[in-house]
Amino acid sequence: MSPLIDICPLDELPPGARRTIEHDDLDITVVNVGGTLYAIEDRCSHDDGPLGDGPIDAAACTIECPRHGSLFDLRTGVPKTLPAYQPVETFPVTVSGGIVRIDVD
Repeated sequence: MSPLIDICPLDELPPGARRTIEHDDLDITVVNVGGTLYAIEDRCSHDDGPLGDGPIDAAACTIECPRHGSLFDLRTGVPKTLPAYQPVETFPVTVSGGIVRIDVD
């Protein structure tokens, strides 16, 4: 069974909100995009800068690196624009008992 990490109660993560946690030296940002939850590594693969603080485009389901503007797909972690060309990790998100959890395996 994969390790599930509790993030927060669902009502603390309404649409448009985000939460960043650290797990085993890995920062992960969980975002609520129009009611759908996504978890993505909080690290731009271009220069290891924080990704989770960047603007989110709900229509395109992307997050933009605040340093150099690379867009990453929240569903897959694949960069859609340069200068980043390597994907970052994404993690499955579940809600159980009103608690948002991510699978970090």
